Amino acid sequence: MQYGIAFLSVVPLRSEASDTSEQISQVIYGEHFKVLEHRKKWSRIRLGNDKYEGWIDNKQFLFCSEEEYQKLHRTSPKLVTNLVDFINAENNQLIPVTQGANLNVLKLLNHQFDGEYVTTKQPKSNFIETALSYLNVPYQWGGKTPFGIDCSGFTQVVYLLNGYFLKRDASLQVTQGEPLSFIEESEPGDLAFFDNNEGKITHVGIMMEDNYIIHASGKVRIDRIDHTGIYNAELRMHTHKLRVIKRIV
Repeated sequence: MQYGIAFLSVVPLRSEASDTSEQISQVIYGEHFKVLEHRKKWSRIRLGNDKYEGWIDNKQFLFCSEEEYQKLHRTSPKLVTNLVDFINAENNQLIPVTQGANLNVLKLLNHQFDGEYVTTKQPKSNFIETALSYLNVPYQWGGKTPFGIDCSGFTQVVYLLNGYFLKRDASLQVTQGEPLSFIEESEPGDLAFFDNNEGKITHVGIMMEDNYIIHASGKVRIDRIDHTGIYNAELRMHTHKLRVIKRIV
């Protein structure tokens, strides 16, 4: 088995070994992973934290040893908290990084960082403040950054920045936590899940106070939520059908 780490700000994780293949997620600076299959130009990887699998360009990661991988896997992440910041690389070159970049690889890569970061679990009351920092970020399929994010990438990053791990997709996140019987039982920071006509979970958002929800749909936005689902006041219609609300923390 081979192992690797991301040394660039954000790298596409693709469904197939091709530049034109669908981006299913992104690999952020400092993430560690197993290399399941290594070809001339592409490698299929499994991310260490959420076990998500896909293909990454060989030019966009560095191999590391199993010992280095295991150390990164055991160590609590040290995460950049500013939406955008910079890593100081060799020869005084700057590498832009986004909120959520993991600084545990700094010594391994001989990089330096002087900005703000978080290392410990934060109270649940902090979740909405984190979520609001992404307000108006455009929706991007597979995105996990302040420059483009999808619904489950948004919830995953918000939870990660507060010290909690979520799985990658909404259909996987819904398997975590405990279900609530009514909206009135929800607290800010709980997750609301929505399904399609076939009953498949296709969307997720973060509950706020007073029957509001923040979620990524077109952009990260705040809408009303009721027992039917998300109500978009601009469109004057419900856009997502509520399936269940889960308490993770």
